[in-house]
Amino acid sequence: MRNAAPFVRRAMSMTPLIDVIFLLLLFFMLTSTFSTFGEIQLSSAAAGPSEPSAPSDRAFVQLGANRVVLNGAPLSLDELAQALQPGQVLVSLDGDVTAQRLVDFLVKLRGLDGLSVTVLE
Repeated sequence: MRNAAPFVRRAMSMTPLIDVIFLLLLFFMLTSTFSTFGEIQLSSAAAGPSEPSAPSDRAFVQLGANRVVLNGAPLSLDELAQALQPGQVLVSLDGDVTAQRLVDFLVKLRGLDGLSVTVLE
């Protein structure tokens, strides 16, 4: 005997599909790396015993948000990289200096050989 009732199809539930998509999204977000961070090595000036040694060339740089001063003479970042001689560079930061400004300054000096950069606190 055949069933005379017509075949009725039920509506599909979207809940399991949404759950699977959410789990996949969560998995990919937790396992991926969105950005990589570069490291810049800083040496901080600290008090300590001074050792008499041969005097080296020292340059004093004042870094501000809109200014760069090398030994009292204002320069731009590009001119500063050309004006520095091998030796020690002491960097004093103004209160308005951003971290990005300091990174830009250090990137300009990174390629110079024989240069020791110390950021004063």
